[in-house]
Amino acid sequence: MERLTGLLAFARAGSLGSFAAAARSLAISPSAVSKSVQRLEQQLGVSLFTRTTRSLTLTPEGRELHERAVRLLRDAEEIEQAAKAAYAEPAGTLRIAASLPIGLHLIAPILPAFCERHPKVTIDLRLDDRLVDLVEQGIDIAVRIGDLADSRLLWRRLAPLRLCAFASPAYLSAHGAPTHPDELVAHKTVNLRYQSSGQIFRWPFRIGEREIEIVPASGIVVDASEAVVAALVAGGGIGISASFIAAPYVARGELVPVLGSFAVERETIAALWPSSRRTNPAVRAFVDHLRKAADRMITATPPS
Repeated sequence: MERLTGLLAFARAGSLGSFAAAARSLAISPSAVSKSVQRLEQQLGVSLFTRTTRSLTLTPEGRELHERAVRLLRDAEEIEQAAKAAYAEPAGTLRIAASLPIGLHLIAPILPAFCERHPKVTIDLRLDDRLVDLVEQGIDIAVRIGDLADSRLLWRRLAPLRLCAFASPAYLSAHGAPTHPDELVAHKTVNLRYQSSGQIFRWPFRIGEREIEIVPASGIVVDASEAVVAALVAGGGIGISASFIAAPYVARGELVPVLGSFAVERETIAALWPSSRRTNPAVRAFVDHLRKAADRMITATPPS
Protein backbone atom coordinates (compact mmCIF):
# COMPACT_ATOMS: atom_id res chain seq x y z
CA MET A 1 0.00 0.00 0.00
CA GLU A 2 2.87 2.37 0.80
CA ARG A 3 4.35 1.77 -2.66
CA LEU A 4 0.97 2.38 -4.30
CA THR A 5 0.69 5.66 -2.40
CA GLY A 6 4.15 6.63 -3.61
CA LEU A 7 3.31 5.64 -7.20
CA LEU A 8 0.16 7.77 -7.09
CA ALA A 9 2.07 10.80 -5.78
CA PHE A 10 4.84 10.22 -8.34
CA ALA A 11 2.40 9.84 -11.26
CA ARG A 12 0.48 13.02 -10.39
CA ALA A 13 3.61 15.09 -9.74
CA GLY A 14 5.14 13.88 -13.01
CA SER A 15 1.99 14.74 -14.97
CA LEU A 16 1.38 18.13 -13.35
CA GLY A 17 5.00 19.28 -12.97
CA SER A 18 4.99 20.15 -9.28
CA PHE A 19 4.38 18.69 -5.84
CA ALA A 20 1.96 21.54 -5.06
CA ALA A 21 -0.23 20.78 -8.09
CA ALA A 22 -0.16 17.07 -7.28
CA ALA A 23 -1.14 17.85 -3.70
CA ARG A 24 -4.15 19.90 -4.85
CA SER A 25 -5.20 17.07 -7.13
CA LEU A 26 -4.95 14.50 -4.33
CA ALA A 27 -6.34 16.82 -1.61
CA ILE A 28 -3.26 16.34 0.60
CA SER A 29 -0.34 18.57 1.57
CA PRO A 30 2.68 19.18 -0.69
CA SER A 31 4.95 17.82 2.04
CA ALA A 32 2.99 14.55 2.06
CA VAL A 33 3.48 14.23 -1.70
CA SER A 34 7.20 15.01 -1.37
CA LYS A 35 7.68 12.45 1.41
CA SER A 36 5.79 9.75 -0.53
CA VAL A 37 7.97 10.33 -3.59
CA GLN A 38 11.15 10.29 -1.47
CA ARG A 39 10.16 6.96 0.09
CA LEU A 40 9.43 5.53 -3.35
CA GLU A 41 12.84 6.69 -4.60
CA GLN A 42 14.50 5.01 -1.62
CA GLN A 43 12.58 1.78 -2.25
CA LEU A 44 13.46 1.76 -5.97
CA GLY A 45 17.03 3.01 -5.50
CA VAL A 46 16.72 5.67 -8.24
CA SER A 47 16.10 9.41 -8.45
CA LEU A 48 12.79 10.08 -10.17
CA PHE A 49 12.92 13.88 -10.26
CA THR A 50 15.49 16.62 -10.72
CA ARG A 51 14.51 19.29 -8.20
CA THR A 52 15.37 22.98 -8.21
CA THR A 53 13.79 25.90 -6.39
CA ARG A 54 11.78 26.74 -9.52
CA SER A 55 11.14 23.49 -11.36
CA LEU A 56 10.51 19.80 -11.01
CA THR A 57 11.48 17.62 -13.96
CA LEU A 58 11.58 13.88 -14.48
CA THR A 59 14.97 12.20 -14.66
CA PRO A 60 15.58 9.73 -17.52
CA GLU A 61 14.72 6.92 -15.09
CA GLY A 62 11.65 8.84 -13.97
CA ARG A 63 10.42 9.33 -17.53
CA GLU A 64 10.74 5.61 -18.19
CA LEU A 65 8.75 4.70 -15.10
CA HIS A 66 6.15 7.47 -15.30
CA GLU A 67 4.13 6.08 -18.19
CA ARG A 68 4.05 2.64 -16.56
CA ALA A 69 2.95 4.15 -13.25
CA VAL A 70 0.12 6.08 -14.90
CA ARG A 71 -1.04 2.95 -16.71
CA LEU A 72 -0.91 0.85 -13.52
CA LEU A 73 -2.94 3.39 -11.57
CA ARG A 74 -5.46 3.69 -14.41
CA ASP A 75 -6.01 -0.08 -14.26
CA ALA A 76 -6.42 0.07 -10.49
CA GLU A 77 -8.92 2.91 -10.89
CA GLU A 78 -10.98 0.89 -13.36
CA ILE A 79 -11.11 -1.99 -10.88
CA GLU A 80 -12.31 0.42 -8.19
CA GLN A 81 -14.98 1.88 -10.47
CA ALA A 82 -16.22 -1.57 -11.46
CA ALA A 83 -16.53 -2.49 -7.78
CA LYS A 84 -18.48 0.73 -7.05
CA ALA A 85 -20.90 -0.08 -9.85
CA ALA A 86 -22.16 -3.02 -7.79
CA TYR A 87 -23.94 -0.48 -5.56
CA ALA A 88 -27.18 0.91 -6.94
CA GLU A 89 -27.04 4.10 -4.88
CA PRO A 90 -24.56 6.83 -5.94
CA ALA A 91 -21.91 7.32 -3.26
CA GLY A 92 -18.37 8.57 -2.70
CA THR A 93 -16.50 11.67 -3.79
CA LEU A 94 -17.37 13.07 -7.23
CA ARG A 95 -14.56 15.18 -8.67
CA ILE A 96 -15.83 17.71 -11.23
CA ALA A 97 -13.72 20.07 -13.37
CA ALA A 98 -14.94 23.11 -15.32
CA SER A 99 -14.02 26.64 -16.30
CA LEU A 100 -14.97 29.41 -13.87
CA PRO A 101 -18.01 30.68 -15.87
CA ILE A 102 -19.46 27.18 -16.35
CA GLY A 103 -18.77 26.22 -12.76
CA LEU A 104 -20.21 29.44 -11.39
CA HIS A 105 -23.35 29.69 -13.51
CA LEU A 106 -24.21 26.15 -14.59
CA ILE A 107 -22.77 23.68 -12.07
CA ALA A 108 -22.65 25.33 -8.63
CA PRO A 109 -26.36 26.33 -8.58
CA ILE A 110 -27.50 22.72 -9.16
CA LEU A 111 -25.23 21.08 -6.57
CA PRO A 112 -27.49 21.52 -3.50
CA ALA A 113 -30.42 19.77 -5.22
CA PHE A 114 -28.15 16.96 -6.40
CA CYS A 115 -26.66 16.44 -2.94
CA GLU A 116 -30.11 16.45 -1.35
CA ARG A 117 -31.19 13.73 -3.76
CA HIS A 118 -27.94 11.76 -3.32
CA PRO A 119 -26.76 12.37 0.27
CA LYS A 120 -23.97 9.77 0.07
CA VAL A 121 -22.17 11.73 -2.66
CA THR A 122 -19.57 14.37 -1.77
CA ILE A 123 -18.78 17.01 -4.40
CA ASP A 124 -15.25 18.24 -5.14
CA LEU A 125 -15.66 21.03 -7.75
CA ARG A 126 -12.45 22.38 -9.31
CA LEU A 127 -12.65 25.54 -11.42
CA ASP A 128 -9.84 26.41 -13.80
CA ASP A 129 -9.92 27.96 -17.27
CA ARG A 130 -7.02 25.70 -18.31
CA LEU A 131 -7.86 22.30 -19.75
CA VAL A 132 -6.95 19.46 -17.41
CA ASP A 133 -6.19 15.84 -18.19
CA LEU A 134 -9.12 14.00 -16.63
CA VAL A 135 -7.42 10.62 -16.56
CA GLU A 136 -4.11 11.73 -15.08
CA GLN A 137 -5.68 14.06 -12.50
CA GLY A 138 -8.36 11.64 -11.37
CA ILE A 139 -11.31 13.80 -12.48
CA ASP A 140 -14.67 12.02 -12.69
CA ILE A 141 -16.55 14.55 -14.87
CA ALA A 142 -15.58 17.67 -16.79
CA VAL A 143 -17.88 20.19 -18.45
CA ARG A 144 -16.30 21.88 -21.46
CA ILE A 145 -17.12 23.95 -24.49
CA GLY A 146 -16.01 22.49 -27.82
CA ASP A 147 -15.59 19.15 -29.53
CA LEU A 148 -14.24 15.99 -27.92
CA ALA A 149 -10.60 15.41 -28.83
CA ASP A 150 -9.56 12.71 -26.35
CA SER A 151 -10.43 9.14 -27.37
CA ARG A 152 -10.11 8.01 -23.74
CA LEU A 153 -13.22 10.00 -22.81
CA LEU A 154 -16.94 9.43 -23.13
CA TRP A 155 -19.20 12.43 -23.56
CA ARG A 156 -22.75 13.74 -23.76
CA ARG A 157 -23.91 16.91 -25.47
CA LEU A 158 -25.67 19.18 -22.96
CA ALA A 159 -26.57 22.31 -24.93
CA PRO A 160 -25.38 24.56 -27.73
CA LEU A 161 -23.30 27.57 -26.76
CA ARG A 162 -25.77 30.35 -27.64
CA LEU A 163 -24.43 33.91 -27.83
CA CYS A 164 -27.09 36.60 -27.55
CA ALA A 165 -27.36 40.31 -26.74
CA PHE A 166 -28.89 41.34 -23.43
CA ALA A 167 -29.79 44.55 -21.60
CA SER A 168 -31.60 45.54 -18.43
CA PRO A 169 -35.32 46.43 -18.55
CA ALA A 170 -34.47 49.89 -17.17
CA TYR A 171 -31.99 50.59 -20.00
CA LEU A 172 -34.44 49.41 -22.68
CA SER A 173 -37.24 51.49 -21.13
CA ALA A 174 -35.06 54.59 -21.33
CA HIS A 175 -33.40 53.99 -24.70
CA GLY A 176 -35.59 51.54 -26.60
CA ALA A 177 -34.62 48.16 -28.03
CA PRO A 178 -32.79 47.82 -31.37
CA THR A 179 -34.49 45.68 -34.01
CA HIS A 180 -31.36 45.09 -36.12
CA PRO A 181 -27.61 44.89 -35.32
CA ASP A 182 -27.04 48.02 -37.46
CA GLU A 183 -28.97 50.02 -34.84
CA LEU A 184 -26.40 49.27 -32.10
CA VAL A 185 -24.38 52.35 -33.11
CA ALA A 186 -27.05 54.44 -31.40
CA HIS A 187 -26.76 52.54 -28.10
CA LYS A 188 -24.40 52.28 -25.15
CA THR A 189 -22.60 48.94 -25.15
CA VAL A 190 -20.48 46.86 -22.78
CA ASN A 191 -17.80 44.62 -24.27
CA LEU A 192 -15.27 41.97 -23.25
CA ARG A 193 -11.49 41.99 -23.63
CA TYR A 194 -9.85 38.54 -23.55
CA GLN A 195 -7.37 38.22 -20.69
CA SER A 196 -5.21 35.77 -22.64
CA SER A 197 -4.70 37.88 -25.78
CA GLY A 198 -5.91 41.38 -24.97
CA GLN A 199 -8.18 41.24 -28.04
CA ILE A 200 -11.64 42.82 -27.97
CA PHE A 201 -14.53 40.40 -28.41
CA ARG A 202 -16.16 40.57 -31.83
CA TRP A 203 -19.96 40.42 -31.60
CA PRO A 204 -21.43 37.67 -33.83
CA PHE A 205 -24.86 37.92 -35.41
CA ARG A 206 -26.64 35.66 -37.89
CA ILE A 207 -28.37 37.58 -40.67
CA GLY A 208 -30.17 35.23 -43.02
CA GLU A 209 -27.74 32.53 -44.12
CA ARG A 210 -24.59 34.40 -43.21
CA GLU A 211 -22.84 35.32 -39.99
CA ILE A 212 -21.34 38.76 -39.43
CA GLU A 213 -19.12 40.18 -36.68
CA ILE A 214 -19.02 43.74 -35.38
CA VAL A 215 -16.97 45.55 -32.75
CA PRO A 216 -19.06 48.35 -31.24
CA ALA A 217 -17.44 51.46 -29.81
CA SER A 218 -18.10 50.49 -26.20
CA GLY A 219 -17.94 52.91 -23.31
CA ILE A 220 -17.29 50.02 -20.91
CA VAL A 221 -14.77 47.24 -21.62
CA VAL A 222 -14.01 44.56 -19.02
CA ASP A 223 -11.93 41.38 -19.02
CA ALA A 224 -14.34 38.91 -17.37
CA SER A 225 -17.69 37.65 -18.62
CA GLU A 226 -19.20 38.01 -15.13
CA ALA A 227 -18.29 41.71 -15.14
CA VAL A 228 -20.05 42.17 -18.49
CA VAL A 229 -23.27 40.80 -17.03
CA ALA A 230 -22.91 42.85 -13.83
CA ALA A 231 -22.55 46.05 -15.87
CA LEU A 232 -25.58 45.16 -18.01
CA VAL A 233 -27.74 44.48 -14.94
CA ALA A 234 -26.72 47.91 -13.60
CA GLY A 235 -28.02 49.58 -16.77
CA GLY A 236 -24.68 49.98 -18.57
CA GLY A 237 -26.18 49.28 -22.00
CA ILE A 238 -26.34 46.31 -24.35
CA GLY A 239 -23.80 43.47 -24.31
CA ILE A 240 -23.22 39.94 -25.56
CA SER A 241 -23.30 36.98 -23.17
CA ALA A 242 -23.51 33.22 -23.34
CA SER A 243 -27.08 32.17 -22.57
CA PHE A 244 -26.00 29.91 -19.68
CA ILE A 245 -24.47 32.93 -17.93
CA ALA A 246 -27.43 35.23 -18.56
CA ALA A 247 -30.15 32.65 -17.83
CA PRO A 248 -30.54 33.25 -14.06
CA TYR A 249 -30.61 37.03 -14.58
CA VAL A 250 -33.29 36.62 -17.25
CA ALA A 251 -35.28 34.37 -14.92
CA ARG A 252 -35.15 37.06 -12.19
CA GLY A 253 -36.18 39.80 -14.63
CA GLU A 254 -32.83 41.60 -14.36
CA LEU A 255 -31.91 41.08 -18.03
CA VAL A 256 -33.89 40.85 -21.25
CA PRO A 257 -32.71 39.20 -24.52
CA VAL A 258 -32.14 41.69 -27.32
CA LEU A 259 -31.88 40.91 -31.05
CA GLY A 260 -32.65 37.28 -30.20
CA SER A 261 -33.57 36.41 -33.79
CA PHE A 262 -29.96 37.26 -34.75
CA ALA A 263 -28.36 35.16 -31.97
CA VAL A 264 -25.57 32.75 -32.90
CA GLU A 265 -24.99 29.17 -31.73
CA ARG A 266 -21.34 28.16 -31.59
CA GLU A 267 -19.80 24.85 -30.55
CA THR A 268 -21.31 22.68 -27.83
CA ILE A 269 -21.39 22.52 -24.05
CA ALA A 270 -20.64 18.88 -23.20
CA ALA A 271 -20.06 16.64 -20.19
CA LEU A 272 -17.02 14.36 -20.47
CA TRP A 273 -15.84 11.49 -18.30
CA PRO A 274 -13.12 8.80 -18.50
CA SER A 275 -14.19 5.45 -19.92
CA SER A 276 -13.22 3.91 -16.58
CA ARG A 277 -16.15 5.83 -15.00
CA ARG A 278 -18.82 4.52 -17.38
CA THR A 279 -20.38 2.30 -14.70
CA ASN A 280 -20.01 4.71 -11.77
CA PRO A 281 -23.54 5.40 -10.41
CA ALA A 282 -22.59 8.88 -9.15
CA VAL A 283 -21.26 9.89 -12.58
CA ARG A 284 -24.38 8.63 -14.34
CA ALA A 285 -26.65 10.40 -11.85
CA PHE A 286 -24.82 13.71 -12.11
CA VAL A 287 -24.70 13.70 -15.92
CA ASP A 288 -28.49 13.17 -15.99
CA HIS A 289 -28.94 15.96 -13.42
CA LEU A 290 -26.70 18.27 -15.47
CA ARG A 291 -28.54 17.53 -18.73
CA LYS A 292 -31.88 18.52 -17.19
CA ALA A 293 -30.33 21.74 -15.88
CA ALA A 294 -28.96 22.53 -19.35
CA ASP A 295 -32.43 22.02 -20.85
CA ARG A 296 -33.88 24.51 -18.35
CA MET A 297 -31.06 26.94 -19.18
CA ILE A 298 -32.00 26.94 -22.88
CA THR A 299 -35.69 27.55 -22.23
CA ALA A 300 -34.85 30.36 -19.76
CA THR A 301 -33.45 32.57 -22.55
CA PRO A 302 -35.98 32.50 -25.41
CA PRO A 303 -35.47 34.70 -28.48
CA SER A 304 -36.55 38.29 -28.03
